[in-house]
Amino acid sequence: MYEANQSRGRRNNSNTLIVPQANNALQQLKYEAAQELGITIPADGYYGDMPSREAGSLGGYITKRLVQLAEQQLSGRSGQ
Repeated sequence: MYEANQSRGRRNNSNTLIVPQANNALQQLKYEAAQELGITIPADGYYGDMPSREAGSLGGYITKRLVQLAEQQLSGRSGQ
């Protein structure tokens, strides 16, 4: 039901990258996705004032792209 280190209603999410070297590529992907969706990334990095709809759209689009890239890599294809 709940992990030993999690309490009810609280998630343990540190957002630590498994592959830190991927940080630049992920940041680039985020900015490209935002541009394609017409969403402005906050200059100060604070997303608290961003409407949930925009944040959700951005996160969903990034996830879709990451899955697409993984599928291409697994199938032996490269590119987009």
